[in-house]
Amino acid sequence: MSTLLPFHKAILEQIHDPATSELLILARGLGLRRIICTLMKIYDSPQNLVLLVNATPEEESEIGEELGIMGCRKPGLRVVGYETGSKDRQDLYKKGGLISVTSRILVVDMLQGDIPTHLITGILVMHAEKVTPLVLEAFIVRLYREKNKNGFLKAFTDQPEHITSGLSPLRNIMKELQLRKVHIYPRFQEDVKKSLERRRADVVELSQPLTEAMADIHHAIIQCMSTTISELKRSNATLDLDDFNVENAYFRSFDVVVRRQLDSVWHKVGPRTKQLVNDLGTLRRLLYYLLTYDPLQFHAYLETLIASNSTTASGGVKQHQSPWLLTDAAHIIFQVAKRRCYTVSSGSKVKLPQVIDLVDDEDAWQALDEIENGHANDKGKQKETRPTWLPEGMEPVLEELPKWNLLAEILQEAEEEMLRHESLRKPITAPNIGSNTVLVMASSTRTCGVLTEFLSTIDHDAPNGTKGRRMMLRKLRLYLWWKSKLAERKQDGKSHFALPDGPGRVGNGFEKLYGEGDNISEALKKKDKVRAERAASRRRVRGGAPAAVPRDASSKNDSQASVMGEIQNEAETFAQYWESQGGGTSAESPLTLADDLTLLDFESGALESEFDEHYGLLAPEQTVLVRAYSDDTDDRMLAEIQPKFIVMFEPNMEFIRRIEVYKSSHPGLAVRVYHMVYGNSCEEHKYLAGIRKEKESFERLIKERGSMLLPLYEERRDGVSDAVVKTISTRIAGGRRELSTQPSQVIVDMREFRSTLPSLLHASNMLVIPATLTVGDYIITPEICVERKSLSDLISSFNSGRLYTQCELMSVHYKTPMLLIEFEEDKAFTLDVVSDIKLYAKPTGKYPTKKKPGGGTDSDQAVLLQSKICLLMLTFPRVRIIWSSSPYATAEIFRDLKMNNPEPDPTMAIAIGADDDPEVGAGVNAAAEELLRCLPGITAKNIKHVMNRISTVRELCEMDIFQVQELLDVMYTGLHGKHSISVNGVQNLPP
Repeated sequence: MSTLLPFHKAILEQIHDPATSELLILARGLGLRRIICTLMKIYDSPQNLVLLVNATPEEESEIGEELGIMGCRKPGLRVVGYETGSKDRQDLYKKGGLISVTSRILVVDMLQGDIPTHLITGILVMHAEKVTPLVLEAFIVRLYREKNKNGFLKAFTDQPEHITSGLSPLRNIMKELQLRKVHIYPRFQEDVKKSLERRRADVVELSQPLTEAMADIHHAIIQCMSTTISELKRSNATLDLDDFNVENAYFRSFDVVVRRQLDSVWHKVGPRTKQLVNDLGTLRRLLYYLLTYDPLQFHAYLETLIASNSTTASGGVKQHQSPWLLTDAAHIIFQVAKRRCYTVSSGSKVKLPQVIDLVDDEDAWQALDEIENGHANDKGKQKETRPTWLPEGMEPVLEELPKWNLLAEILQEAEEEMLRHESLRKPITAPNIGSNTVLVMASSTRTCGVLTEFLSTIDHDAPNGTKGRRMMLRKLRLYLWWKSKLAERKQDGKSHFALPDGPGRVGNGFEKLYGEGDNISEALKKKDKVRAERAASRRRVRGGAPAAVPRDASSKNDSQASVMGEIQNEAETFAQYWESQGGGTSAESPLTLADDLTLLDFESGALESEFDEHYGLLAPEQTVLVRAYSDDTDDRMLAEIQPKFIVMFEPNMEFIRRIEVYKSSHPGLAVRVYHMVYGNSCEEHKYLAGIRKEKESFERLIKERGSMLLPLYEERRDGVSDAVVKTISTRIAGGRRELSTQPSQVIVDMREFRSTLPSLLHASNMLVIPATLTVGDYIITPEICVERKSLSDLISSFNSGRLYTQCELMSVHYKTPMLLIEFEEDKAFTLDVVSDIKLYAKPTGKYPTKKKPGGGTDSDQAVLLQSKICLLMLTFPRVRIIWSSSPYATAEIFRDLKMNNPEPDPTMAIAIGADDDPEVGAGVNAAAEELLRCLPGITAKNIKHVMNRISTVRELCEMDIFQVQELLDVMYTGLHGKHSISVNGVQNLPP
């Protein structure tokens, strides 16, 4: 664990006091996890019960590991999850120490009294920027402060940009957490600035210009984004859309901002506006892919983009296509992207090769070697050969990303620097601090995979721009195979452009090209399973008869349909050529020729003699570690590896600060950082805009703290609430008001704690009692039962028939059953929004649908839902419907319903319907209950009767025949000798 810097110690001195509660806002990359772990180590004691709340599973694992490194091992951080039983949780709480618990479990344990709330030493809340009145963390703080006034509560966040929306966002967070003190530490804070600028790393800033083709595509994408944003503003002139600009569109959060602005009128906007909103996210991803994908990946993604915008998932013509695809700028994007990959001469013909047996033909094996290497050395002189699998008439361009060549030069420079230092170092001197491992950092694991393959196949003697030719040829071969599969899918009547499963997945990074979790088009996500590949013999082909070649690039005025046709024709041509070669080598694995065919000879002992050469540990100066940017885990990674050379393949503000902390924590360590960025690109603009946004966010928070009015917290009274004086019954003395000693309470089903309503009910001075309910979600009074449904849950319940069963049970057991349909606070209060819930609203074929002009069908979900609600009301006339615009409105409705009514009984609410539910009690002694169900004559109706009369299965087995007959008297009624039962090995027929 690295030593703490002066500003770390200053922060800990301010917040370590267990008598104070405060909020810490720290800039990202300055070591927030290090501060939290040090603070937890201070509180680590069996006499203290410290809870960590709102941490992700990854953070729990990393914090637990760091605490172990710091010496907190007995027992260290213990994690309470859903698999931990109630009894085990109670024992853990009683032992004290450091415990990480999920918010939902902690709320239930506090309400049920499983945790000694008054004995909690303190609570640490992660991700304080997410705290709102609706989240469970606010609920936890209220329950905590009701019974514990002395324990501390400390909240942490390193996301200042998220605390800038709304009116007084910082005050709202402190109000929900009941805090009165906040510490703000930006990068420009005096203590932080003084600590980090004392020892600076040697930073080499490298601005790499884009290639001419990449610059053309970049400008065209920016033009499409500007046009789309202008069209969006023109279509929604009444909304405040000042933040809609290209600079903000660089960030992933821009999509959320756009939806938040349009949510209130989302049901009123037309399909064109919704398409424009989706297009902005697509164009933002295109900018990122242009700088990170190789040309073949980028071109293939564009082809899938065109296909998904032309056809629906069912194969019909898409009605609302993206407008930017029809612009001149889009034409430039498609044509230049293709020219970066290959060119096709219009006058040439592709010759069909003849079949050659790979086993007997030595020339075929030589051709195989050419495919693997991409080039051959002839008498020490490099001579590039044309791969035999490449169709004639196609000339591969295979433009490489400029940063690849720059990375190779940086690694060469680092290696020379290591050799120079090694030669100057004397044996008498102490060894240098740090290792010679070169650390290369990238933005994603996909980029890391591409860089790893590039560095493992690099040709150092090749000229600049062609060092990765071997890798690019391999990707081009996979691309041609993929195009052939498109033609096969077209012949099968499938329109999806997804990469088929199977032989293409060779682990070279290309398999994630068209279907990685980068939020690509819906058509790719809904792809069907590809049919089984046809068997073919291993063969190798070359030479032969002519065949058709793909058409050349279409003219500038071609429409999207012509572009689609060109893609299909090209795919058919490649498929014909690939089929003439027998599918490459094998239908099972057409790319196995590009794999390493070297076999290890186990019998000759070669494995033992060459083990160290192939599998042994590498020296640090021979190791290049390629890693993706992460969270505070990178701090520990830097401290463990201690690299002297760090290459930032893509700019990252957080990691730069981590390097500053790492350098300041290791005095005497010489660190050189290569900071690579594409000049005049969205990458540079996004990096600078991110720094500016964080600085402005901190300035707003500091200004708000200076003028903020601290809230006054009203202490909640235990036992009797504000509404204890109420009219018990209008029949008593004309409705006189009496004092009720029972607080206003609501019985809530355990599963409902996923929603925000229980927290708001508690905030409105109601006692929330968690229970496992068989009938209903909320029991308001002894006669009122409420089944709560969100809009998406309502649709799925109708489709599955679950709502019918729920209403039936409520009608049987309660006098006033109610169905609560609750909308979201920021969404439109109308049923028209169900048309957007595509995940749940799927036509089942039972209801009439309206035809679309393009031939497809689409259910009118709003009308269909209203019809189902009417049918439900006709079937259950006693069920009442509550329409609620938000959870806040629901809490007020519940208060009105409870007025002048007695309080519900939790014991009665739990017992209602339990005898009718065969699943109730399962898990307590599930094995014994399952054994009873297997006995003849035991049914769902009498199993509860049997379980109530006997304590164990052994007790049933030890009964004689008369006792069993007396026990199962109900079972024999009306059976007329159709069943028999065996007791103590003797089979007896019922009388």
